[in-house]
Amino acid sequence: MARLAARLRALAGVVIAAGVTCGAVPALAASAYALWGQPKYPPGFAHFDYVNPDAPKGGELRLVSNLRVSTFDKYNPFTLRGTAPAYLSSLMFDTLLTGSLDETGSGYGLLAEDVVVAPDRLSATFRLRPEARFHDGRAVLAADVKHSYDTLMGPHTSPAYKTLLADVAGMDVLGDRTVRYRFRLPNRELPLIVGGLPVFSRAWGAGKPFDQVVMDTPIGSGPYKIGPVRFGKDITYVRDPDYWARDLPVRRGTANFDRITVKIYKDNTARLEALKAGEFDLMRFFSAGDWARRVNGKRFDTGELVKAEFRHSLPTGFQSYVLNTRRQPLDDIRVREALGLAMDYEWMNRQMFYGAYQRVQGLFGNTACAAQGAPDADQLALLTPWKARLPPAVFGPAYQAPRTDGDRSLRDNLRQAQALLKSAGWQYRDGALRDAQGQPMVLEYLDSAETGARVVTPWIRNLEKLGIRLRFRPVDFALYQERLRKFDFDIISIAYGGTHNPGAEYADLFGSQAARTDDSGNFAGVNSPAVDALIARLGSVSTQPDFLAACRALDRVISHSHVLIPQWSASTHRMVYNAWRLAHPAQMPPYATGEDWAIDTWWSR
Repeated sequence: MARLAARLRALAGVVIAAGVTCGAVPALAASAYALWGQPKYPPGFAHFDYVNPDAPKGGELRLVSNLRVSTFDKYNPFTLRGTAPAYLSSLMFDTLLTGSLDETGSGYGLLAEDVVVAPDRLSATFRLRPEARFHDGRAVLAADVKHSYDTLMGPHTSPAYKTLLADVAGMDVLGDRTVRYRFRLPNRELPLIVGGLPVFSRAWGAGKPFDQVVMDTPIGSGPYKIGPVRFGKDITYVRDPDYWARDLPVRRGTANFDRITVKIYKDNTARLEALKAGEFDLMRFFSAGDWARRVNGKRFDTGELVKAEFRHSLPTGFQSYVLNTRRQPLDDIRVREALGLAMDYEWMNRQMFYGAYQRVQGLFGNTACAAQGAPDADQLALLTPWKARLPPAVFGPAYQAPRTDGDRSLRDNLRQAQALLKSAGWQYRDGALRDAQGQPMVLEYLDSAETGARVVTPWIRNLEKLGIRLRFRPVDFALYQERLRKFDFDIISIAYGGTHNPGAEYADLFGSQAARTDDSGNFAGVNSPAVDALIARLGSVSTQPDFLAACRALDRVISHSHVLIPQWSASTHRMVYNAWRLAHPAQMPPYATGEDWAIDTWWSR
């Protein structure tokens, strides 16, 4: 299944969630910025609480890619075509601000030693640290920040950047080490968004058009450089012993391995067998079946390999089947709701997932943004102006995915689905569900690997009971990506990452402009002025209660529009690691994302 973990935040390198309180007071320089209230860590803090500040440097971390396809054909992670190596962006490119893994909504100075947000919130000024250096030894200057911003906004990068930065009016160089971003609207999140953009050297690519900067070694300022590469087998990142930020509080206790090698295997079976054979030291598991039945062997018995579940407090995200509403009959909400009613999650969790998952219920599960109960007065104030264009269910109880336990059964849900389909003009005749012209309902589920067939087969069988034919279509990954770029599909599966602080990136996921833009993240084709208004509201509000009203209202609209059929989420990171080679802090920070925690804070024994 496609795993787009917070697509836009990953694209922008945004691992932060905004800083110091900005009200109608004179703007003051600060070392951090908080979306609401104050950052957890005060000025002058020594290190983040979740790291071992005295962790030894050295050794090697060997792991497999967290990407669906681990091979690569370029070193440029920002251009449209091709695939860059896993982890390259986060290891090689520093940002103006960086986040901590034990709080949400705060960013701390990395390349920038301070940030000033104007009292009207229409600009943010960053002053670069004089000691900041690129890998080639050159100073990181304001001109490099400007070059990076202009390049990301140019024609050769994903349109998602343009969507994410749509409310950025421009950027000014105020001095050798000072830049100012100007905003079209007062938006509390924008200082965080621009503070999380990757910064790269003007010398990278030697002035070539950016889409021709393919195998040129990136010139960043992060803790690692590209080391030995064996194409088709592995890539090794080598720690820069002269890394300019190694003693900063935000970096102390991190980047502890001298080498990080990312191995490449053809499929899941090859990866699992290589782990058992000791070819690498760390692997995160997404398959409940593998975790329950196949993670065993001699190295586990000796204690060399440890099977561990690390509980987190991350948002559930909204891993879902995505219905492309640009196509008939998926443009009819009744058809979409009926398709969702045919999915028997409770049976799947019992029989296929070993009870390992929880059902996704909306966009913002496990966060304060999740809608609950009926909409309150603040949400109604935002929703009522659009009442004629919204599903009536938006104004009732919060969305709950269909169930097949307790007082409901699959038979009950299929009867409800039949009624919806009949009201939409579909009738069962001659062994198939047919429209008024007699054409059968035939849909295609597009995936990039045949392994997805096992999970989707129970849904296919249930749809057959309604007379709907859902064809499983596996294609190679390159074709899969191309078809997604052009929205050439009926149904796909996407693992969307969640967030405690939704903002401008949701315009790429659900905004009307993105629905009309190839290679955007709006796979469902949502084209709704109500959704556009709510997303804009997320960034323009000045108080946390107003923000919560907007994100809860957005949750209701998307969920009750049935453009997504929610799947499942896990409350733990399932990882196997080599305990003889690796050590880690006693506690995982609550907002860490699995192997990224290991890369950032573990060390070699």
